[in-house]
Amino acid sequence: MSLYTSTFVNDPDEKYTFYTVPDDSYLIRLIVDYSGHVRALTWRDSDGQWKEYWKYPQFQCDYYRHCGAFSTCEFANINQFGCACLPGFEPKYPLEWSARDGSAGCVRKRLHTSSVCQHGEGFVKVENVILPESSAAVWVDMSKSLADCEVQCKRNCSCSAYAIIAIAGKKYGCLTWYKELVDIRYDRSESHDLYVRVDAYELADTTRKSNDSREKPMLAVLAPSIALLWFLISLFAYLWLKKRAKKGTELQVNSTSTELEYFKLSTVAAATNNFSPANKLGQGGFGSVYKGLLANGLEVAIKRLSRSSGQGTEEFKNEVMVIAKLQHRNLVKLLGYCNQDAEQMLIYEYLPNKSLDSFLFHESRRLLLDWRKRFDIIVGIARGILYLHQDSRLRIIHRDLKCSNILLDAEMNPKISDFGMAKIFEGNQTEDRTRRVVGTFGYMSPEYAVLGNFSVKSDVFSFGVMLLEIVSGKKNNRFYQQDPPLTLIGHVWELWREEKALEIVDPSLTELYDPRDALKCIQIGLLCVQEDAADRPSMLAVVFMLSSETEIPSPKQPAFLFRKSDKFPDIAFDVEDEQCSVNEVTITEFVCR
Repeated sequence: MSLYTSTFVNDPDEKYTFYTVPDDSYLIRLIVDYSGHVRALTWRDSDGQWKEYWKYPQFQCDYYRHCGAFSTCEFANINQFGCACLPGFEPKYPLEWSARDGSAGCVRKRLHTSSVCQHGEGFVKVENVILPESSAAVWVDMSKSLADCEVQCKRNCSCSAYAIIAIAGKKYGCLTWYKELVDIRYDRSESHDLYVRVDAYELADTTRKSNDSREKPMLAVLAPSIALLWFLISLFAYLWLKKRAKKGTELQVNSTSTELEYFKLSTVAAATNNFSPANKLGQGGFGSVYKGLLANGLEVAIKRLSRSSGQGTEEFKNEVMVIAKLQHRNLVKLLGYCNQDAEQMLIYEYLPNKSLDSFLFHESRRLLLDWRKRFDIIVGIARGILYLHQDSRLRIIHRDLKCSNILLDAEMNPKISDFGMAKIFEGNQTEDRTRRVVGTFGYMSPEYAVLGNFSVKSDVFSFGVMLLEIVSGKKNNRFYQQDPPLTLIGHVWELWREEKALEIVDPSLTELYDPRDALKCIQIGLLCVQEDAADRPSMLAVVFMLSSETEIPSPKQPAFLFRKSDKFPDIAFDVEDEQCSVNEVTITEFVCR
């Protein structure tokens, strides 16, 4: 039995729903927090506490526009990407869609006519759905039949879809939608059918498929076998071509192989006013970054490699080759390059808010990072790394993930940058070893810093450090705690064991954050920095844990719990940040004579 009843009012002047608690003995409290989450609590006399009776959202599909416009949402398990385009539509950004990010939604198929208001168009039925968000919906008539409702929608070129719904006391109502269709979710318990407007091409294709499914049931039975056979043929062809090519991951930098624009040195010099100090955005061990204005009015960021930089020709080629093949909303976009007269430069999209560390570790600018922004940045970084590890054409290990390599666009969306140290894995390769350790101390995993072993779990460790830094507003390699002093990771671990983990949350957030979300982030961060790489979660698991209410395992003791020693007062963790991302580390191996 429900504790409350709902009543829908549909008057000519207004439409609304109100809720009534029929039993006065129940006390119900409704809470809407800053992030839009709604909870209903009931008072429990037995122990004098409020008990959660209902909450929303509960699942990923419950979040507004999770799959964008003109799409449906359905989640059955962790590995399923539940977004799908409506009939007659295709992903707006296919690469983001393949990376399991459907927030940009769908657009009408490009092969079809851009207009669906011509002769021959019609409607395709989408069954068993929760109807779209209705702020743009209009009640046409409370007594129209299904056929009349279709005619009414078809007369208006702006009508995107219609549905017939039952209304208590008024039989049926014809509901139509205009422009975008948002938040359509599959629910087998729902009986609503939505009729989506499509052009003549899609209507004919849908009709043909329907006829084929009735006339050729055997094809449906054989389809999985045919798909498997095609997959095996494709796999054999790929392996054969790969064996024939026998080429490594290093590619020559040229416009043909990278499909990037080549910029002349004179063009870059003109865009930066001959590399004027006034246009300088920042400087690191690799060189300097300048803001540039191209002749077509496009603002760009130009990374000019220093001739004395540890990032030499090899790293330059690597960065061009890697980024040219990557397209994701949470990765910085490389527009072109220049390799002329001993000058090596990379031309990126310009991001006005610079890097995450310029906000996170700045006393006043950190106030612009409220909890919602920080959480969105964490999720965005996680999705970008997941794309590198799993969903891109090549499996890529970044090896230098840190807050200064996370750039922020105008809307504070994070974009991973600086791929000069990245490594490409082929096939099923998941780990490798190097004698030349590169990266930034404080973010490197123990197996990489000490033994030179790196894998996808090395990036997971770096992500865990960044996550703890974003929550706390403190740097891992600069953090102090008196008596005894610890790294940030060590301090968070000790607070976690004492069930005081929330003490690490950035004080600038005051109380304007969700303690449950903060604890979840801290727990995930500790899971990512566990000492044994095998214990760390994959980035797929990290993204799932961040975006759901699933149970999260308890972390084991992390790596790097180093304390400063009184015997060696000069060895401390509050060293100045190394501007250079290339840290040469000697690894000594014992060999028997």
